[in-house]
Amino acid sequence: MSALGLRAGWAGAAVALMLALPGCGGTSTPPVIDIALIGFNDFHGTLEPPKQSIRVPDASGTGTVALPAGGVAYMASAIAALKARTPHHAVVSAGDLVSASPMVSSLFLDEPTVEVMNYIGIDFNAVGNHEFDRGWRELLRLQHGGCEQFTARAPCQVSQPFTGARFGFLAANVQREDGKNLLPATGIKHFTQGGTSVTVGFIGMTLKGTPRMVVPAGVAGLRFTDEADTANAQAAKLRAEGADIIVLALHEGGSTTAGVLESSCAGLSGDIVPILERLGPAIDVVISGHTHQAYVCDYATVNPQRPFLLTSAGQYGTLLTDIALRFDTGTRRLVEKTARNVVVQNAGYSSGATAVLPNALYPSFAADTQVQALLAPYQAAVAPLANKPAGQMNGTATRREAASGESSLGNLIADAQLWATRSPETGGAQLSFMHAGGIRADLTPDEQGLLRYGQLFAVQPFGNNVVVKTYTGAQIRQLLELQFELPINPAERTRVLSVSSGFSYRYDLSQPVGARVSAITLHGQALQEVRDYRVALSSFLATGGSGYRTLAAGRDMLGGDQDMDVLEDYFRRTSPVAVPATERITKAVTQ
Repeated sequence: MSALGLRAGWAGAAVALMLALPGCGGTSTPPVIDIALIGFNDFHGTLEPPKQSIRVPDASGTGTVALPAGGVAYMASAIAALKARTPHHAVVSAGDLVSASPMVSSLFLDEPTVEVMNYIGIDFNAVGNHEFDRGWRELLRLQHGGCEQFTARAPCQVSQPFTGARFGFLAANVQREDGKNLLPATGIKHFTQGGTSVTVGFIGMTLKGTPRMVVPAGVAGLRFTDEADTANAQAAKLRAEGADIIVLALHEGGSTTAGVLESSCAGLSGDIVPILERLGPAIDVVISGHTHQAYVCDYATVNPQRPFLLTSAGQYGTLLTDIALRFDTGTRRLVEKTARNVVVQNAGYSSGATAVLPNALYPSFAADTQVQALLAPYQAAVAPLANKPAGQMNGTATRREAASGESSLGNLIADAQLWATRSPETGGAQLSFMHAGGIRADLTPDEQGLLRYGQLFAVQPFGNNVVVKTYTGAQIRQLLELQFELPINPAERTRVLSVSSGFSYRYDLSQPVGARVSAITLHGQALQEVRDYRVALSSFLATGGSGYRTLAAGRDMLGGDQDMDVLEDYFRRTSPVAVPATERITKAVTQ
């Protein structure tokens, strides 16, 4: 499609929407109410522009262009623009609004994220697994406010007092021991036009497997029920209470092979699919998350018996899903529903020698100055915290891979993960793996060998949890073979996993697939194929991230602390840390 065609498409959509509004293009109010739902997911406290781009079709329609995206000040303007088209709207987050956040939010227990979302005016956030990272009591504090301390970090460092969220955290499938919900299961919004109203019911929930992804103490005393069963029961209840439209915000997701801006179910897969197949006909829209993928899918094309919209807006506020609902007040029926993903195009950024600039083919959004003012005191407060001494090291640990593919920093992180999980109480780990893609900066101490907190945070900014899972020796061997079958991602440079001290192996790429790895030992003893081993790794890897699908097959997973906290604690308790050698893995030299 040409640039003119794309602009015409945007203009046509705007005209169509205006004609649907009362008093626009007609002599009488039509018997319909148009409602805008604005969805997003997996925001993870990404308040500042994340220096990420979204690839979309270019002017020719045959290639793509990168749009600079994200930043909550730009996101606020984009939401305001989408709201402005109709007085009937709701903004919904499908989980992981907080935690695993960049420093400007996470160092303040995500209070700045809650405050900014209060200003933006979101209506509901379905809890995700990361909402439980700091425990359910801290989650309740984010909802209700206050400065009671439930974590190692002190609350209310900048905002005193912290008043909590003015939007609802929804947790339909999270119950206390007494059977009562931890947080409300549902929410309601009423929209009135011309003396007639429509009621929209919202159900919010996390994935049932949340307890496997967080520290056990954080969900102690809670029960996580089946997603589909809970959604169907709550939908029936909402219908009985008079809801005309049902929206499910579910922190579980999938992926498609369609483009970011396409409306297509092509290649739909993932853990959400079995849940979708069990949802009842009362549900009209499913706003999903968790996988950080972007898609818009009319699920009726997959299963005509379940004609709901399925959406996801990627991650970090780089996209918003614009969902348009049309309700006929005469027949009391939802007669139309469509959706599209909108890039939150910002002012651009530079990465090294590369500049990613906005493209006039797509809408750009100005930064909201009020949001910038809200963030300013937190940004100022970050500086001294980032400079806090964290420990000492005897040299630079780098991401640069050795001849074997391992890196000194990867080995160091693997050692830290093993150190934190060796005891039976923390998982009883015997070895640890670390992937290159999870390491985002080198670690260089100053002239006195001192490292600072901000440096550690830059190394591991994703906020994954360190978990422990059981694998057989055969599965570990399969994993090591798999490394060399996966395509190399330029962002990760290598597929070789760094390993903890005491674990070693040799590989020879001249050998046939399946016979490349040999001499696998743990503390000098040969790896036994039928024996079980406890392995520490990030929650990202534990679910098969970056293509390491073998790691998703482990069992008996025990959640642990966030990786950044583990690394900080390792330096605090074991300094001075020696930079590990890169001799744990041996690559055969082919002639």
